Amino acid sequence: MNAETFAAAVTGRLVVSCQAPDGHPLRDTGTLVRMAEAAVGGGAAAIRCGGVGGIPDVAAVAAAVDVPVIGLTKDGAEGVYITPTVEAARAVVRAGAQVVAADATFRPRPDGRPLAESIAAVHAEGALFMADVATVEEGVTAAEAGADAIATTLSGYTAPGPLPEGPDLGLVRALRRRLPDALIIAEGRYHSPETAAAAIQAGASCVVVGTAITDPRWITTRFAAAVTAS
Repeated sequence: MNAETFAAAVTGRLVVSCQAPDGHPLRDTGTLVRMAEAAVGGGAAAIRCGGVGGIPDVAAVAAAVDVPVIGLTKDGAEGVYITPTVEAARAVVRAGAQVVAADATFRPRPDGRPLAESIAAVHAEGALFMADVATVEEGVTAAEAGADAIATTLSGYTAPGPLPEGPDLGLVRALRRRLPDALIIAEGRYHSPETAAAAIQAGASCVVVGTAITDPRWITTRFAAAVTAS
């Protein structure tokens, strides 16, 4: 799959993230495969998966769905941990992902190698690279290094202070201004159809939604709190 084909597949559409952390009731590869199949049945244009489930999750989902798979690994929970090394990026491609998502912030990478090497390694394997960023400058730098898509995934997660409750639509707008022709992917705390639609209106090419679709524990907590407060 080339960049143009991927862009055509996802532009103006929804991408669903199917992941579950360690200790979560859904932390099971087979369960996440069925979740991905359900998301595709509901209209997801692509699936983002992997996370702590890593390569087994990516391989299983890629074998089960007929839409592009955006794969990643997670190593730890601090610093650069989303597909943090060149070797991790290569492994994600070899598991069957058409796109590799990786931390593209300015923070130091565990293998000491620049982001450009991960991008080049992914391209050499025949896949595309999605740069997960937190700032406009990181997005521009990743695009200049050859990233095929820029995602707002890490906005709010790398700065000091509490995590914002809502999505960063301002970052979407700013990235679109600086990168008018880029594939800009809105991701991070899109918890309602309305905010997902707002991201498209702000200039996003597509929107990734995870928790609000795929985590029944989180969804139940919100409903339970609303009922209790009524």
